Amino acid sequence: MSILRLNGMVLLAVALGIAACSRGKVGPTKGASSDDPSAQIPGAIVVDFKDGTTKAEFDAWEKDWGIDLEFNSIEGPQDGVTIAVGVEDIEGVLTKIRAHPAVEAAEPLKRYQATFTPNDPDFPKQWNLRQIRMPEAWERSRGKGAVVAVLDTGIAYDDYQSFRMVPDLKGIKFVKGYNFVADDEHPNDDHGHGTHVAGTIAQATNNKEGVAGIAFEAALMPLKVLDQSGMGVSADIADAIRFATDHGANVINMSLGGGGYSRVIERAVAYARKKGVTVVCAAGNTGVGQVAYPAAYAGAVAVSAVGPSGKRAVYSSFGKELDIAAPGGDKRAGPEGGILQNTIDRRNPSQSVYESFQGTSMATAHVSGVAALLYAKGAKTPDEVEQALFDGATPVDGKEWSEEYGHGLLNADESLKLIGRSTTVADWRPFLVAAALLVLVLLTLGARQRPGYLNILFSPAFFIPLLLATVGVFFARWAFGGATGAVASAVDFASLPIPDWQRIIFGRGRLANPLFYSALIPLVGSIFAVGWRGLRPVVAGLAIGFAGFLSYAAWARSPGLAYLPFNFLALPWLIANAVLCVFVARAMLKKGAGR
Repeated sequence: MSILRLNGMVLLAVALGIAACSRGKVGPTKGASSDDPSAQIPGAIVVDFKDGTTKAEFDAWEKDWGIDLEFNSIEGPQDGVTIAVGVEDIEGVLTKIRAHPAVEAAEPLKRYQATFTPNDPDFPKQWNLRQIRMPEAWERSRGKGAVVAVLDTGIAYDDYQSFRMVPDLKGIKFVKGYNFVADDEHPNDDHGHGTHVAGTIAQATNNKEGVAGIAFEAALMPLKVLDQSGMGVSADIADAIRFATDHGANVINMSLGGGGYSRVIERAVAYARKKGVTVVCAAGNTGVGQVAYPAAYAGAVAVSAVGPSGKRAVYSSFGKELDIAAPGGDKRAGPEGGILQNTIDRRNPSQSVYESFQGTSMATAHVSGVAALLYAKGAKTPDEVEQALFDGATPVDGKEWSEEYGHGLLNADESLKLIGRSTTVADWRPFLVAAALLVLVLLTLGARQRPGYLNILFSPAFFIPLLLATVGVFFARWAFGGATGAVASAVDFASLPIPDWQRIIFGRGRLANPLFYSALIPLVGSIFAVGWRGLRPVVAGLAIGFAGFLSYAAWARSPGLAYLPFNFLALPWLIANAVLCVFVARAMLKKGAGR
């Protein structure tokens, strides 16, 4: 409905709608049902006359109807949409109006909500879901069709012997899991941690019970790998990872750690990722600058925790392997500073409670839930999910990457917007920077050095390397999204700019390899171009492309670079190598190149 109103009565109608929304009315995704009385604004109707109907005409008719109609907005004289407020007998009046030949439609004025607001009574206490913009994200996806495996202490997902399903998981879909601790088919929770984690991922939502979950239309796969004391062994965890991978999981949540490096688990994580599963792990709760395993493995998404303020919680581990931050809770902010979910009472697993926990375990569950939303929205691969998670994350302190927050704070709505979206203006920024640097290089060349070279600039030998170095073959993933095997690997490489090929080689989400984020490739190419002048346009395109990419990376302060002794060295490294690339390009672009 248009913001512009033509009279006070219309403003009153809008005010009534806003007031009703502010009282917490809950409706379906796109507003309340047309049959829902709560969606109607009391005493207000909308009448759609035939296009071009004048105010003088309906002023004459409204006298018989006993109402006062006004155009809804400046579009009224063209589209014929009018509204009236203060109508006492709405149905009676509408019956008369609908019989008029100039009326195309007449109905009660209805209220629509911009975002889905669940009716779970304790949803207002879930600051964490608002922090990652779940109300907006639920408009885009609720996880239907995705499967999340929860490797933990089990889930209170059914009634078995003395175990009971917690009330706020009723209605959630579960797929077959396994108890690797007892080696049976009953992965029930006897601790509480696993059920709490599962609740954040997919607690039943809009059921007038307790709290909400992120991907509440997804399916959960309970895999018990931790015992009643919260302890487990590497063999069980590795087996559970492979079980989840082979039984249809899209996402594996591991809110666990502390056992140190395990080659067995590392191989299992690599197996899952190779098979197309996104593995999400807790960075650890030591509060020191070292990401715990399994989060530190290549191929795993490492998650740190923030509190209600959006700042890293004091207990949260961090470090160079970190990928993203998410709400984990911080009870120093008060009793409601934790993450509230329905779980079992540890003293009596047959009883349920609503408790606030804090930890990177809780943060991990948020990322897993959003990953499920991304798969349900159409994401096909871990690379695609991780790119959406990282590119959609909200930068913290203006940094695109840091050891405390990775690529930033989880933002479900922004990440979902990226799925299925074609290349945007932002994706072209490195290319645009490269074009500006190209102009600068040409202006620094003498008049005798430049003539005739523009013919080479528009040649494929120059332009294609420049494109590959800045934005890659951006349409490759869209055109060949369903490819598998060697073709899929080729698409992964082609769809990334050359400096980001290191993501495929070394694993997406890690610190960038400084050899790729440098002038090394153009410099090596220039050595060969000394003796093979026909190679100079190719090297020039690569060099100016790398210069644009590195300059943009420096401007955006992204990403962090591996192997450097201090984080602050990343920025001068990028700038110095961008400048070096410009000089290589200038040398290649002088008159006579390519002859």
